[in-house]
Amino acid sequence: MPARHPLSILALAAPLALASPAAHSQNWVGLLKNTAAERFDEEDLQLFLEASRRALNEAPVNQPVAWSNPKTYAHGDITVLRTFEAKGLPCKEVRIRNEAGGRKGDGRLDLCKVGEKWKLVSKSQLKGK
Repeated sequence: MPARHPLSILALAAPLALASPAAHSQNWVGLLKNTAAERFDEEDLQLFLEASRRALNEAPVNQPVAWSNPKTYAHGDITVLRTFEAKGLPCKEVRIRNEAGGRKGDGRLDLCKVGEKWKLVSKSQLKGK
């Protein structure tokens, strides 16, 4: 079972919460260190973000939404593992797997929908600490 490593997978999930990923992706450069996402080019990132949006907004639970870039051979998938409610917000636990430039990433995280955006939340935030 994949481990939850908040900082390493935050780099993969943080762009999900952003309205304009291309403009905001630079804010997460430090968090991309040593992850598959560090090796994404702009097209990889856009493909990943689109698959993430489809997974979060459209895909049924346990149905992976895959993405791949034949130019760079980067690829991955996003799977909603479960839906739940926290503090009155709709939330989803997702598994994100990516491979790019010889690096692989596999992690789980929780996201809650705030307005129109999916935001990363920690276990302590879900418990109200």
